[in-house]
Formats: sequence, C-alpha cells, structure tokens
Amino acid sequence: QVTLVESGGGSVQPGGSLTLSCAASGRTFNFNAMAWFRRTPGKERAFVAIISGSGSTTSYAESVKGRFTISRDNAKNTLYLQMNSMRSEDTAVYYCAARTSAYGLGWMVNDYDVWGQGTQVTVFS
Repeated sequence: QVTLVESGGGSVQPGGSLTLSCAASGRTFNFNAMAWFRRTPGKERAFVAIISGSGSTTSYAESVKGRFTISRDNAKNTLYLQMNSMRSEDTAVYYCAARTSAYGLGWMVNDYDVWGQGTQVTVFS
C-alpha cells in the first residue's frame, strides 16, 4: 500500500519557522513530482510548492516565494517544506502529494493521485 505521512505541523508565532516532512512508503517516488498544498476552512486545496523527481526543479506559489523552500531526500523517500518568516495567512492544513499517473510537474490538485492525511499549521500572535 502506498502511503504518504506528514509530520512537523504545529503552532508558531508570526516570523517564526517550521519544517514539515512527508515520509513515503510502499514504493519509491524518485521519478515522480511531489508537491505541497494547503487548505484553509471553507476553501479548496491550494498549491504551495512543487519539486521534480530529481529535485533539480522547484516552483512556488507567489504568496510563499522567498519564504518557503521545498526539498526532497530520495534516499530517505522523504519530502520537506521549510517555512520561514511565517504569517497568519499561512495557517492551514498542509498536505503532501505525489504524481504517479504522469511524468512532469503539475500545479493542480487533480494532477496528483497520492495524498497524505494532512498536518495542521497555525500561526498566531
């Protein structure tokens, strides 16, 4: 069974930092794009960041560019999201996702077919 499990969520003050991890099991995703999405109450999941299978290509939503960094360790089958200079509007449930049905990058929810259960991130003063 293919699973993704996020960890590292929690509460942080504005300006603080958190690092999310996403551990994959059941298969390797070394050749697959992986991404982070987030959802706030009453809204659909929104794209945050994406990374290619090799890790050589990344892309970010404008709202997090320069503050968040996506990375992966294929030897550990783990995806990361380093979040710095956090703001209240970063409060959301964060999901990691893997794109196994096609090669290449994807920025839409429907581009991904394997999802984690989500981890809550709260930024408060």
